[in-house]
Amino acid sequence: MEAKHSERSHAKLSASSSARWLACPPSALLNAKVADTASDFAREGTCAHELAEYKVNKLLGHNVRDPTENLDFFDSEMSECTDSYVQYIAEETAKYHQPVVMVEQRLDFSSYVPDGFGTGDCIIVADETLTVIDFKYGKNVLVSAENNSQMMLYALGALELFDILYDITEIKMVIFQPRMENVSEYTISVSDLLEWAEHILKPTAQLAAEGKGEFQVGEHCRFCKVKATCRKRAEYNLMLAQYDFAMPAELEDTEIEAILEKADKLTSWVNDIKDYALSQALAGKQWT
Repeated sequence: MEAKHSERSHAKLSASSSARWLACPPSALLNAKVADTASDFAREGTCAHELAEYKVNKLLGHNVRDPTENLDFFDSEMSECTDSYVQYIAEETAKYHQPVVMVEQRLDFSSYVPDGFGTGDCIIVADETLTVIDFKYGKNVLVSAENNSQMMLYALGALELFDILYDITEIKMVIFQPRMENVSEYTISVSDLLEWAEHILKPTAQLAAEGKGEFQVGEHCRFCKVKATCRKRAEYNLMLAQYDFAMPAELEDTEIEAILEKADKLTSWVNDIKDYALSQALAGKQWT
């Protein structure tokens, strides 16, 4: 019996966190030590995926049970968004003759990433094209399919399943993000995907699995569970704080723009520190 979305296990080197551990390999093991805490946003996303899975299976003619009454979150927006997702899949499958469609398929990419696996929302195989579709219910961060490492990992896992049976030459990766009216599509050749997997993914994943490599600061820090206590990030932001601020009347527009960019990063970091300190205080720690 297929596990519910909320009950599924997650790999240490997961596809969804790959943008972080590919950029900052040592962060993988540090994050693995921190327990996941499900926010209302995450639970809402889980419910949307449960509903989407049901609707796609229904589209395919499978005998499935409607989960709506058991969802913790449900409203008209979720209903409309999952309907539009199913419509997109229907349009994609209609392009091919007798395509193979798999829903919530476990994908193994451990040939490149130690113990690597994930779950593809929808996989379509037909002719020479493999289509990998990821349903994202979030509405705060716009996600692109172009060179998206999560999608490329899913594509590698899907290739493991179908490459022997089909003469696949290209992979179409799709991010379907209805609440941001975003349908991002990107096509990559199998040869380019495999080259990336061998020369970039595989060696970096090995470093991440062993807790080795260099810490790096960047946009990927946003979803890191240890971002508040990360020494590398602290050093980076303290370096920004040493910016030689001239009097406003003497600043050029470009200098003001540079300061504003640095100020946003500093503010984000300070807020993360405050949130962490508060959570520790609520847990009983006494700060001196």
